[in-house]
Amino acid sequence: MKVKIISDSTCDLSKELLEKYEISIVPLYVVLDGVTKQDGVDIIPDDIYEYVDKNNKLPTTSAASIGDYQEVFKYWRAKGFQIVHFNISSEFSSSYHNACIAAKEIGEVYVVDSKNLSTGQGLVVLHGAEMAQRGKTAEEIFEECSALTSKIEASFVVDSIDYLHKGGRCSAVAALGANLLKLKPCIEVKDGKMNSGKKYRGVISRVILSYVEDRLKGRDDIDMSRIFITHTKCSNDTIEAVRKKILEISPEFKEILETTAGCTITTHCGPNTLGILFVRK
Repeated sequence: MKVKIISDSTCDLSKELLEKYEISIVPLYVVLDGVTKQDGVDIIPDDIYEYVDKNNKLPTTSAASIGDYQEVFKYWRAKGFQIVHFNISSEFSSSYHNACIAAKEIGEVYVVDSKNLSTGQGLVVLHGAEMAQRGKTAEEIFEECSALTSKIEASFVVDSIDYLHKGGRCSAVAALGANLLKLKPCIEVKDGKMNSGKKYRGVISRVILSYVEDRLKGRDDIDMSRIFITHTKCSNDTIEAVRKKILEISPEFKEILETTAGCTITTHCGPNTLGILFVRK
């Protein structure tokens, strides 16, 4: 039986990648002053920056509903597909729980908890899509991708912790101290949860290159198939400098993919956030 790969919108894969691998998306929601919008459908990151600048507060995000998943799953099952669906970490959202309830009702739907976010999730989704293209069954894809989640290395450097503060993820005192000292925290995803890693200091363009070096240099445990550069509104010069640094340290990477983070990451991290995301062996 044919297998359809579906992900929620938090995978942050580009339109080109979604089309290339025939991946369908279930959007999460962004709520601005009581008005609910679909992530990537009727709201984009630039809308969030504008809203925050104007209102000095963040929008909120909410999960896709059981009904949302039922509708999408029914559509593809009616076309004769088995389904493997990928969710943002169950620690971050109730989307996974809602998808599991819908999957149980519809049948022949396998739900993978990516235990990650953004293109950390996207790496698992792409692996599943490649398996589907090779004719693997939904169960085989589910088993292998579920195991792969523990090998994803996802992290980001945040330019300003203002968005983290507005979102209630750090205190006013911590935010003030970090901004005064020009600290740029590294946020790491481990075991499905976000943790604070190394704190860098200085201009973000230089900090980002130090961060890339720290993540890649002297390592022999990285799968060189692909690496993502995922960012929120970083300059082209910064992105190209990161690409050059990656090739300088790890020229063996077969594929370097750049994506812009969607509304969920933008809401929590703000502009000038950048991460490199890859798979460990």
